[in-house]
Amino acid sequence: MERSTIFTYEIGNFLYTAAKSALQNKMYWQISLTLLVLLDFLQMAVAHCMLHQIPSRNFTLPCMLLNETVLSPFSVGVVESWSGLRRGHGASKTEPPLLMDEESFLCCLWNDSNIDCSLYRASMQARKFIPSEISSSASQEKDSNWTIECWTKGKLDLLVCTLKFLKLNLRDDLKVNLFYTVSELSLGDVSTSFLKGTVMAAQCDCSEYDGCECCVPALRLNYTYIMWLKMMVGVTPLWSPLMSVKPIDVVKPEPPLNLHLEMTEEGQMKICWSDPLLMPYPLQYEVKISANSGQNSWQMVQVALETSLAIDNTLLGSSYLVQVRCRNHHGPGFWSDWSTPYNLSLGAQVLYFPPKLLTGVGSNVSFHCIYKNTTKLVASKKIVWWLNLVQEIPQSQYTLVNDRVSKVTLFNLKATKPRGSFFYNALYCCHQNRECHHRYAELYVVDMNINITCETDGYLTKMTCRWSANPNTVLLGSSLQLRYHRSRIYCSDFPSTSPKSEVKECHLRKNHSYECTFQPIFLLSGYTMWIEFKHLLGTLESSPTCVIPADVVKLLPPSSVKAELTRNVGLLNVSWTNPLFANSDLKFQIRYAVNREEMMWELYEVSNAPTRSAVIEVQNLCVEYVVQVRCRELDGSGYWSNWSRSAYTLVKDIKAPLQGPEFWRIITEDPARRQKNVTLLWKPLMKSHSLCSVSRYVIQHQTSGNTTWSEYVDNGTTCSFPWTEHTHTITVLAMNSVGVSSVNFNLTLSQQMSTVSVVRSLSAYPVNSTCVILIWTLSPQIYVVTSFIIEWKNLNKEEEMKWVRVPPNISKYYIYDHFILIEKYQFSLYPVFAGGVGKPRATDQFTKAGYENENNANLYVVLPIVISTSGLLLGALLVSHQSLKLLSISSSSTPKQCHSSLFFWNQQ
Repeated sequence: MERSTIFTYEIGNFLYTAAKSALQNKMYWQISLTLLVLLDFLQMAVAHCMLHQIPSRNFTLPCMLLNETVLSPFSVGVVESWSGLRRGHGASKTEPPLLMDEESFLCCLWNDSNIDCSLYRASMQARKFIPSEISSSASQEKDSNWTIECWTKGKLDLLVCTLKFLKLNLRDDLKVNLFYTVSELSLGDVSTSFLKGTVMAAQCDCSEYDGCECCVPALRLNYTYIMWLKMMVGVTPLWSPLMSVKPIDVVKPEPPLNLHLEMTEEGQMKICWSDPLLMPYPLQYEVKISANSGQNSWQMVQVALETSLAIDNTLLGSSYLVQVRCRNHHGPGFWSDWSTPYNLSLGAQVLYFPPKLLTGVGSNVSFHCIYKNTTKLVASKKIVWWLNLVQEIPQSQYTLVNDRVSKVTLFNLKATKPRGSFFYNALYCCHQNRECHHRYAELYVVDMNINITCETDGYLTKMTCRWSANPNTVLLGSSLQLRYHRSRIYCSDFPSTSPKSEVKECHLRKNHSYECTFQPIFLLSGYTMWIEFKHLLGTLESSPTCVIPADVVKLLPPSSVKAELTRNVGLLNVSWTNPLFANSDLKFQIRYAVNREEMMWELYEVSNAPTRSAVIEVQNLCVEYVVQVRCRELDGSGYWSNWSRSAYTLVKDIKAPLQGPEFWRIITEDPARRQKNVTLLWKPLMKSHSLCSVSRYVIQHQTSGNTTWSEYVDNGTTCSFPWTEHTHTITVLAMNSVGVSSVNFNLTLSQQMSTVSVVRSLSAYPVNSTCVILIWTLSPQIYVVTSFIIEWKNLNKEEEMKWVRVPPNISKYYIYDHFILIEKYQFSLYPVFAGGVGKPRATDQFTKAGYENENNANLYVVLPIVISTSGLLLGALLVSHQSLKLLSISSSSTPKQCHSSLFFWNQQ
């Protein structure tokens, strides 16, 4: 049977015996009433332990000296008990003092006249705690009490309890420990069984003469701390009853910070301060103002919740001091210490309202100022305003608020340009004699004209929004974020911000641009969004814009794009397939270009293409074209899609080549076989002549014996054969998939004609490193020249011979090549007749005397050249002397420039 049951049973027996005796004395009713009262008290004594709730002030707690073993009549099962208060020095010297371990504590009941405590262990039967306030009896001796004060420090990390003793001889060999345990339960739900858990001890510092200080670290502010004290004087223990406290209820804040003066928009002065850090609840304040440091001159002002107090402007003219303290506004707690005194006169040299201002581009703002010159305030009509101390603001922008306060208004502000490490404009309030105080107001103007663009992907699953911020907008400590709210359907005519907005996470990209993704999306909902600029000085917002995802779709690009050239017509046929998730009403853009390293795109638009195809006229049919297509909604909403994958045309032959290639021959002697070998050389056909390709070349032979044959060259531009007949005629034809060329060049090899000499003279005139003029004269002849062949090569190097065919009706030709004028070149001129190739004229010397001294037969050639170059020279002189120098050394690729260079070269 548990102790409570045994205890009740014994009390029942005791009551029954007492009742029987009283009945015999005919006083049953009186004894019954007395015993019932006693029963209630005893049951309460057994079932509860009193806990003293620590208040937010100092308090007195009795000190228990346990020195004898006495069991109370109601404490059955309790280890040790003691009733009444005994002075420490009156304890019996024959009985040793009681010692208790850390799991022991005093379970007490008391009133104004008596206190009854029992030594209790946590392992015993649990009892409920009941709260109580200690009221020491007048009969208790003062030296049996200690004065305690507990508070939570302003940083909320330490609970401090100080103990003060009235009996000084208790100081000898004094050791104090504070035992405590922590519960998250409220006081009404905690019992002594909770003390079976971890009990911690806090060391106490008793270096002070009349007291000790105990510290409990690592606080849980809203938990219940159950504590008791154990003091050892030598070997004599003194114990306190149990105490309880919530650290949040006994906070002593740090003093208010940053006392300073500010001015309101109406010109009223106020003293302002900042809350101490880490306060978990609102505070109330007391402010005291004094003209000197004497305590009797302070006046008290109660302030509720506000961190400022309006003061009379006349106080600024004297050396008044201000101090502030604070405490919990709605609950218990200690007053903080007073703040550091603040001198009103020192803080009132120049005051601005506002001292710092954040605003957006295009806004109008106003500043107020009070200016104090040494000892007295300057009249507002004598105040002038300067911007950055370089620009005086016109007086038309001033307003006299009163005789001491001046106001200036700035209109249509532009964005602040950074000046080194300063990201604001400095606004100075000065005396009209241009005397300025070093203090100034700071004006931050931020460009909030931020454009937000959004596009919905072609799959209609997400919307991506992008926006860019001016780098000058990023102030130290500022942040930019996109806020939005969504309407159920469509957008309002006048989008506006909403207090129910949400923040959308955006990612910073290159060049101060941001990207945000909405997924999933509601295609017909209106997303109103804006950029919010947050700073310690305030918050700015860009103009809101509303976007409907269905209106900003960027379609998928067209697919299955094909491109084909129509043979013989010059048409580029393009076809494609419309993208998924797109309406049927679309418009398209086609871009095409000749496939080369540098694309020169041309654009072709199709307003509506129900057949999903288009035909484009092109000029060149013998090239490969690259084609891409993109699309967007026909009504112009949304965006152009990306360009499709490229499609390429195939080069096809349109018709047979227009002509065969020009060709020439190289004749070499073969003494062993006593014959000549001929090697034909020809140049590849241009695509405009081949239309569009050449698959092979056909060489047709015909000799003087009427023998004919043909041979084919698939890959190459040369062909060799022996020359055995007196006359041998060659024709080279070009062939493609359509047919062979119809117009071709013939060349007849004739031993008889090879001795005919008609070229009388040949001269080579170097112009520059890229141009040589070849001039020749002919002798009277009976044969008709059909063309000339010019050969040239560098004799100092093993280079291939180069050649060119020229018309028969000229006697001068410009050869363009890379010439090294200090090296030796050979130039040869072959006359070509219908019956064969004549005897060539060759020269391996450059003519340096100029060709103006040639015979009169050549004047008709040289004179126009000189006249034209003289005209060019005159024009060059009119432009600049430098142009003349450049003209004399230019390496031109045109005959006219080659003539001019020749003229100057001849003058050297």
